[in-house]
Amino acid sequence: MLQPRKARKDIPRAPKKEIFGWAMFDFANQAYTLLIITVIFPVLFTTVIVGDANADYRLGNLLWSIALSVSYFLVVLTGPVLGAIIDFRASKKRFLFYSYIITVVSSTALYFVEPGFIVLGVILLIISNYAYSMGEAIIAAFLPTLGPPKDLGKISGFGWSIGYIGGLFSAGFVIVFLGEPTLENFQTIRWVGPFAALFFLLAAIPTFIWLREPGDARRLPKGESYIRMGFSRLGNTISEIGQFKDLSIFLISVFFEMAAIYIVITFTFIYGDQVVQWDEEVRILMFVVVQITAAAGALLFGFVQDKFGALRINIFILFLWFLGVLGIYGVLDITDWINNTFGTDVDQQYVFLYIGLVAGMSLGSSQSASRTLVGLFTPEEKSAEFYGFWGLFYKLAGIFGIIGLGLLQTQFGLQKSVLFCAVLFLAAIIACLFVNQKRGEEAADRYHEQNSVK
Repeated sequence: MLQPRKARKDIPRAPKKEIFGWAMFDFANQAYTLLIITVIFPVLFTTVIVGDANADYRLGNLLWSIALSVSYFLVVLTGPVLGAIIDFRASKKRFLFYSYIITVVSSTALYFVEPGFIVLGVILLIISNYAYSMGEAIIAAFLPTLGPPKDLGKISGFGWSIGYIGGLFSAGFVIVFLGEPTLENFQTIRWVGPFAALFFLLAAIPTFIWLREPGDARRLPKGESYIRMGFSRLGNTISEIGQFKDLSIFLISVFFEMAAIYIVITFTFIYGDQVVQWDEEVRILMFVVVQITAAAGALLFGFVQDKFGALRINIFILFLWFLGVLGIYGVLDITDWINNTFGTDVDQQYVFLYIGLVAGMSLGSSQSASRTLVGLFTPEEKSAEFYGFWGLFYKLAGIFGIIGLGLLQTQFGLQKSVLFCAVLFLAAIIACLFVNQKRGEEAADRYHEQNSVK
């Protein structure tokens, strides 16, 4: 029997255990993000697996960049089409499970990547990061179904918040019990892949128990294939993109914002080593500070954006990012000014640590606000497809930002090249000024109402 769908504003808030189950995927997958992509395995791969110390690890750095770029490019190629198929089949949960299992298996297999096993390491990294990235987009596509638009900010913020807590727990365990990613410690630290996989495997169980599959599957027309149908739906969406003007403009802002954030995530600790020349204990303290402040920022701004508007809060956070990057660039001069003005003897690494508070607070809240705004501008019928586009812009931004800064720093040095990051945040702010949140929400409401009979 044909039944009208509820208006978006009348969508009931999901039960607490379902929201918790959804958020636990953020908690679980942070083990992969931090241990395999950010903190441990990058160092292990470049300095031990490849280990070209005589050439300043240039080959290892190059292969690492290529592996990540290839995985991101695969997301760009497949994300929107796969999202269209998932929406048609109402199979978000099934494809989320596929991405989860592939990430777990390929991460576990990293145990077998020994020094010199470079090709195996690159292949497993591409597979695991592709599967992880697809899962990241699919889990985000559930957001518009978890509550009315007025609640999406706090729900998204809750997910990001406990995600950073998950990262703190998983990385803290590895740092304490598995030790440093060095050749001397290889037989112990090689367990980082299986540990990340086990953490992900167990912590995501509540997601698959409590998160329901939204929507109803549609019947594939006779003689049609899912691949052809996916491209057809994608073509229809592109032809209808004029109906979603504000989403389109916002995705441009997301591109600039995420290009800058990928730079911060990738190069902050390198900057601390090469420019600030921090001590080991300050490096660890920076990691802890960023995780805690990112969790707090995501939770706090998640509530604030529902009250004052996600777009306004997003612009404010981007401005904080802009100031924070200027602080990172000028940390040496700021330290000299403080010492000369107040007659103190503050070490520059501690000034850098305080700037990390701003960066951490902005990190969690900006990613939460971005996910929320896409949800506000997205009708349920196209959630996986639109979040596929969101993932596409995310990964294109990562490629652009990382390669861009890498090329600039060869010409101008790392410190001056950080200003490129500030320019990207400024471009993201400017793009946001052309976005109208109310108009974007109304466009999603109209599309939802026009397709309200199922």
